[in-house]
Amino acid sequence: MKPEEIKNLFLKFEMAASDLEGIECWSARELQGLLGYSKWENFEKVIFKAKDACKNVSENIEYHFPDIRKTIPMPKGAEKEIDDILLTRYACYLIAQNGDSRKEEISFAQNYFAVQTRRAELVEQRLLEFERIKAREKLSQTEKQLSGILYERGIDSQGFAIIRSKGDQSLFRLNTQMLKRKMNIPENRPIADFLPTISIKAKDLAAEMTGLNVQSKDLKGQSKIEEEHIDNNLAVRNMLTQRGIVPENLPIAEDVKKLQRKLNGDEKKLLKGIKKKKE
Repeated sequence: MKPEEIKNLFLKFEMAASDLEGIECWSARELQGLLGYSKWENFEKVIFKAKDACKNVSENIEYHFPDIRKTIPMPKGAEKEIDDILLTRYACYLIAQNGDSRKEEISFAQNYFAVQTRRAELVEQRLLEFERIKAREKLSQTEKQLSGILYERGIDSQGFAIIRSKGDQSLFRLNTQMLKRKMNIPENRPIADFLPTISIKAKDLAAEMTGLNVQSKDLKGQSKIEEEHIDNNLAVRNMLTQRGIVPENLPIAEDVKKLQRKLNGDEKKLLKGIKKKKE
């Protein structure tokens, strides 16, 4: 997401917030629109999942999801009462966690509601960290799928490791050991855990291309598949370098495992803060 898009969403979520006896809360009906759901029935399903998640951590559903009635204007000056739910910040966080993560609004909300200090800069930083973690998870899934495809063609785990290493050498112009030394990455850790988001996505794209072409071209044998993976990584590298991005010269990023622990800790802090307010 672009910084201006983040700031725009930040303002919308801030304006929708209200204060009830010192507790931050949001209307479910308003949150529905903010999260990109056009139908209340579809959004209600997400709320039900969030309530289950709330119950699973032994939190009080009635406190976080109290039912209320809301009056809305109708044509010709008439009014109508509809069901609504008042949501705490934690309830909103659980809803975002159970929403459609393909929606940009959901990704934003997952991070907005996890950050207790309401500052756009903190939300923007957390979104960037969140995107990197998701990219790393996606690369793991892609490589797992590719490993399965190659296994069906007689390539064992050692062969897959060789193919992947040669792909990295084509993408970064350095072999695995040299790249680890250059980036000061521990020997026992995967390179991808320390790559910036764009490099992780580059590896993922090349692996996706290899998986697709191995199947569509019905490639078999170590040498042919190696050549395919090398070519795909070179193609991705050429695309990046043409735009002035040299993968091996990008700075090392924070250990993705540490980032994941930090984001998980935010949820605990969020719940702890809400419990203090309840007391």
